[in-house]
Amino acid sequence: MKPLKPRALKPGARIALISPASSFDVERWHAGEAALRRFGYEPVPMANSMKSAPQYFAGTVEERLDDLHTAFADRSIDALLCNRGGYGSNMLLPGLDLDLIRANPKPFIGYSDATSLMTWMQRETGLVTFHGPLLAGDFSRDDGVDEESWKNSLAKTALWQLGPESGLTTMRAGSARGRLIGGCLPMLAASLGTPYEIDTRDSILFLEDVNTRPYQVDRMLMQLRFAGKFENVRGVVFNMMMDCVSPGAPLTLIWDVIRRLFEDFDGPVVYGLRSGHVRSPNITVPLGIEVEVDARQAPTLHFLESAVEER
Repeated sequence: MKPLKPRALKPGARIALISPASSFDVERWHAGEAALRRFGYEPVPMANSMKSAPQYFAGTVEERLDDLHTAFADRSIDALLCNRGGYGSNMLLPGLDLDLIRANPKPFIGYSDATSLMTWMQRETGLVTFHGPLLAGDFSRDDGVDEESWKNSLAKTALWQLGPESGLTTMRAGSARGRLIGGCLPMLAASLGTPYEIDTRDSILFLEDVNTRPYQVDRMLMQLRFAGKFENVRGVVFNMMMDCVSPGAPLTLIWDVIRRLFEDFDGPVVYGLRSGHVRSPNITVPLGIEVEVDARQAPTLHFLESAVEER
């Protein structure tokens, strides 16, 4: 499917703040909102985005879905930014108005639990989404957002690349081209066997996680393998898989788990991209466009087309 590219963000852009999953720390939200203003944007909290519901949700399914649809439909809104991940985005999938999204392509920015929404939007509409910082998470931290990749992804139409300075190291040498797709590993594994599972054909697959024990990462990667999701993947990019260790157990390096599982993989595998669950400035990565992974020398992720258009 041809990428459906949103419009590039300009200074003063109005960014809808949505909570498709869990509620958040209000102090961190205010810090994130102030940081977004310093970036030169106008934050627009959606009507239900500050709510919380019983258990761990940011409002009811209907409220969360209404905010998302309203933001896409409102012509004065230029982009949508998730306040937080957590859990609950998957509940919105059956009610998601794909025709509305297709008719109003806008940057949708988030990671973690938002992977469920981003994967389905991209698969069904072609919408280019953005694996990038959360408002009440990364924007609330000093140096929580990598400004260069944010601008390259969302505000510019020039081609760009990420190299070793972004944390990339080579696990399996080679080069390959394909659509960059993926996101948070547990969300992708949980989608298997449902109507909303990821389509990995002819892709460069991006995978990331945090605070997951190595054997659990092993199990989810095996689940993807058994489901045939690596058969037509041309290359794999992992983030730094922060804190994926087994406390109190004999040391098992997540690096060694990944290396074993991909020892027969026919394509490049790189590791360490600082995007998603990270403590360093969060790198924004557009999903759904053509990229090249070149791991023959210094590992590099080349973006072969822009993620946004000037309109």
